[in-house]
Amino acid sequence: MTLQEKYTAVIDIAKKNGVANLKVEQQGAVLHIAGKTSETVKQKMWDAYSKIDPDMRAGDLMLDVEAADFDEVYEIKKGDSLSKIAKQFGTTWQKIHEMNKDTIKNPDVIFPGQKIKIPKG
Repeated sequence: MTLQEKYTAVIDIAKKNGVANLKVEQQGAVLHIAGKTSETVKQKMWDAYSKIDPDMRAGDLMLDVEAADFDEVYEIKKGDSLSKIAKQFGTTWQKIHEMNKDTIKNPDVIFPGQKIKIPKG
């Protein structure tokens, strides 16, 4: 079993939750997983790791995940607008747009399936 297979649960959580700048690399006998995400997703990844290696003694995983300045990743659904999403999360569409300028060029044009970061407060 490869290290990526061993830690599939941790990697899947990262991928499904849109961890930014996700890097999964094996260096020698250690798998390095790095990226930037919300505190909630970071904790989910640590929880998955602790189920695989409860005593954290294997020494074969380096989990370097930085908590970001957003609460969560949201997948846009049909009928959504940035204003509607902002209201749902108690923020403004301007803050959402500013945080997601890399994926949302025009705040009036969003698509179902797009994943966006929701800013804190």
